[in-house]
Amino acid sequence: MGNVHVMDHPLIVHKLSLMRDKYTGGKEFREAVEEISSLLCYEAAHDFPMKEVEIETPITRSKVRVISGKKIALVTILRSGIGMTNGALRLIPNAKVGHVGLYRDPKTMQPVDYYCKLPSDIDRRDAFVLDPMLGTGGTAIEAIRMLKERGVERIKVISILAVPESIQAIQAAYPDVDIYCASIDETINAEGYIIPGMGDAGDRMYGTK
Repeated sequence: MGNVHVMDHPLIVHKLSLMRDKYTGGKEFREAVEEISSLLCYEAAHDFPMKEVEIETPITRSKVRVISGKKIALVTILRSGIGMTNGALRLIPNAKVGHVGLYRDPKTMQPVDYYCKLPSDIDRRDAFVLDPMLGTGGTAIEAIRMLKERGVERIKVISILAVPESIQAIQAAYPDVDIYCASIDETINAEGYIIPGMGDAGDRMYGTK
């Protein structure tokens, strides 16, 4: 059964407060997205499997532990997920990056996919899905479906904001998927925006409307 992990570390809480402020500029907003993404991925990596190997230090030989198991794929949901990618790569620099293009139909609120480019060995990797805002949860669910169809067994969703509705939807569709987020906000409005939220993450990162 997948679990929901809410990261209430002071650094995350402080940076999230800056992101919520409508007067925070694009540069500061983008920086906060990257920084929070790194911290969330740090937490999501806590259960990476380890193995013992022997190395030679400048002084003597020593047994140490290193990460083992499957390698990671970062699956970025376009376009707002792009802002999370560099933060995740700082922590996991050898990860491969895939991109999934999804948008929410304003009338039906359902996700529509228009692009998918994933690593050729995606079925041999664990995946971190990067989606800064889980409003309805539809785009994350569609991305998970695409990954499952391609043989990915272990998936974690890394998001900055979620709401109870999106969490319930993801867990109902894919109960084995873990969710890591900085906050669970109150709800979504009729247009699918998170309340109190931080506005449209993509617009705020790139200065669009």
